[in-house]
Amino acid sequence: MGTESKRQQRFAGVIQQDLAELLQREGKSWAPGAFITVTKVRVTPDLAIARVYLSFLNTKTAKEDLANIQSKTTEIRYKLGTRIKNQARIVPQLEFFLDDTNEYVEHMDKLFEEISKEPRQPD
Repeated sequence: MGTESKRQQRFAGVIQQDLAELLQREGKSWAPGAFITVTKVRVTPDLAIARVYLSFLNTKTAKEDLANIQSKTTEIRYKLGTRIKNQARIVPQLEFFLDDTNEYVEHMDKLFEEISKEPRQPD
C-alpha cells in the first residue's frame, strides 16, 4: 500500500474525529463499560472505504464489543453521514478492525522486564 494523499489524510481525519465523538456519545450502548478510542482511519484513494481501527480500554471482551459495533455498521454509517454531509459527497463504507497495539506494547514490556531480571552472562 502506497502513501496516502493529502486529500485521503484530511478526509480520514474528519472521519476519525466525527466517529470518535459519535462513539463517545453512543458507544456505551454498543460496548457497555468499555472506553472506545478511534486510533487510526485509513481511506482508499477513491474515498469509498474507510478502515477504522478501534482500541477498547476497561474491558475484557474487546472482540465481542468489536463484533457489536460491526453489527451496527449501517446505523453508524448513517449517523456519520448526517455529520459529514457538508464535507463529503459520499459517505464511505466503514470497516472496523481491532487495534491491538496497546496489547502488543504491554506484551513487549513484560518480555523486556523478564530479560532485564535474568542474570547477565560475562562476556
